[in-house]
Amino acid sequence: MKILAIECTHGFASVAVSNGGRVFERRLAEWQKTAESLVPLVMQAMAEAGLPVTELDGVAVSSGPGSFTALRIGLSVAKGIAFGAGLPLAPVSTLLAMAAVAAEKHSAKHIAPVIPSRADEYFYSIYAQEDGELMELESSRCMVSELPERLAGFTGSLAVVSRSSAALAEASPLLAPHLVDASFFSAASLLRHAEKALAEGAAGIAAGAVPDYRQAFTPVQRRT
Repeated sequence: MKILAIECTHGFASVAVSNGGRVFERRLAEWQKTAESLVPLVMQAMAEAGLPVTELDGVAVSSGPGSFTALRIGLSVAKGIAFGAGLPLAPVSTLLAMAAVAAEKHSAKHIAPVIPSRADEYFYSIYAQEDGELMELESSRCMVSELPERLAGFTGSLAVVSRSSAALAEASPLLAPHLVDASFFSAASLLRHAEKALAEGAAGIAAGAVPDYRQAFTPVQRRT
């Protein structure tokens, strides 16, 4: 299939395009410039793949959880492209995609992808890996100090996958032996899940896609 994938939930933003079994990927070096640089990044990846948007089978986007602002940017661009070209849109769970690509690289029985939330808080999921399949056992959000307790029952064979591995090791030393740096996770990690959704007809119209924030936001009250 020919799919455009966009990932910018946390860490660096990236874009991947699959075309005829080949994957063309571009990554954004400066996270702070995601809003102004994501569309040019998509255009660069599409040009490198030699594909016009009209030849795509669909668009995939990492749906979260993750950074509130980054989720809005990524989903807005993906929805705009899909809606404008009349293409199906496949939102892919960030935690599931992280776990799946980690499972290809590590044989741990349990995979726990971890994503920064608010200050000193993290989103996490725990997946059991068996015969190449992943089954979600738990998914929640907690303070970093609580993570070792939440994961304690799985430490016999556990990979804790995060782009914040150094910060997690410092904040929770008990997790250090299980930490795997998730720098390998990018837009290309979404393609397999998106292809499955498109093949099964599970991808929907762009207007119906919403980000998986998993938390409520309260506007800051400014003093006058």
